[in-house]
Amino acid sequence: MVLQTEKRYYTPEEYLELEDKAEYKNEYKDGEIISVTGGTTNHNKIAGNFYKKFPTTVQGQSYDIYIGDVKLSIPRYRLYTYPDVIVIKDKPIYEGTGTTTIINPLLIVEVLSNSTKNYDKTDKFKYYRSIPGFQEYIMIDQYSFAVEQFAKQAEGQWIFKEYEDEEAVLILDSIDFQIALRDIYQRVDFELIEE
Repeated sequence: MVLQTEKRYYTPEEYLELEDKAEYKNEYKDGEIISVTGGTTNHNKIAGNFYKKFPTTVQGQSYDIYIGDVKLSIPRYRLYTYPDVIVIKDKPIYEGTGTTTIINPLLIVEVLSNSTKNYDKTDKFKYYRSIPGFQEYIMIDQYSFAVEQFAKQAEGQWIFKEYEDEEAVLILDSIDFQIALRDIYQRVDFELIEE
């Protein structure tokens, strides 16, 4: 006899309370709590390289950048997630009274892994597009020189650009910022097969 356990669903409030005490990050999707797996060393280097270059380039402009540990709330889809990099114009707008969950990203960067790339390119991008001020989405492959860029032009219109050359330069649409792919992939070892 196979015993089936009933799946437990949580309210957003229950999730946030549990997440405040959790030792590891968890995302929340419409009642379900989903454990966030750890990233690879290449994944971490790529997100870090983008993060490191950004403040030195936009110095004096009113942008903030966050990496990995700031939660993003997407109320329309009852979703809480941890993007790899979030850029905000002016000041963050927080959900609730704390300073751990924001609702106003201008730009999001995700470093793709084999286990998450389909979700990052489809459903997750759909969820991100529901955020009113969200203007640009950058997806960076961690296994080769490959960057995908989606920039919002008008309601429902997104322009796609693809970069696949080490000498290519990613030029953002929403912010006066550019970064060479060789800088994004600095110290990344494509020979490593991690997951």
